[in-house]
Amino acid sequence: MKLLRLASLVLAAALLGGCAALSSISSDVSSFGEWPGGRTPGTYAFERLPSQQALAAETEALEAAAAPALAKAGFRPAAAGQDPDVLVQVGARAQRSEGSYWDERLWWSAGFGFPRRGYLLSPRWSLAYSEPTRYDREVAVLIRDRATGKPLYETRATNEGSYRGDPVLQSAMFEAALVDFPKLGLNPRRVTVALPAAK
Repeated sequence: MKLLRLASLVLAAALLGGCAALSSISSDVSSFGEWPGGRTPGTYAFERLPSQQALAAETEALEAAAAPALAKAGFRPAAAGQDPDVLVQVGARAQRSEGSYWDERLWWSAGFGFPRRGYLLSPRWSLAYSEPTRYDREVAVLIRDRATGKPLYETRATNEGSYRGDPVLQSAMFEAALVDFPKLGLNPRRVTVALPAAK
């Protein structure tokens, strides 16, 4: 029994280590809109929905995760007191879902026991299943012209995995969502983004 428990711990550690060692993340990206031809990205300011205003700390963290992707797309934050060229709304979700029994065979494990049958003890193998928890993750960006309020570009990135996510993952997903800006493409399309190396 101790050997089996030790093997289970080693396997779990290896799996967790593999997750930590990921060097890239892939997302399905869909983009919509009509960015005006010849228009440069310009300056931006974040715009918050009332529900986001009520969760200021969480929304600020989400905006911080999106800012590097906006910078790579050519946008820059508007200076204090300056009217931005565009307004940007960002959102994110992570919905928990239970996986199928056949999705993750590595999570099957065997146990060995000795059930009592009358006066005799006999060995019995049993197969136990630990159902994996999965998360459907999504980030979204909406860019609107500040002067007219017209939506100019909408994009979202989705993927799924075994943990809810963190700011590093969200930042990579925002980068995937905006990697083709201002172009549109096949919806959805698979985009892979490198993750920063662990320090």
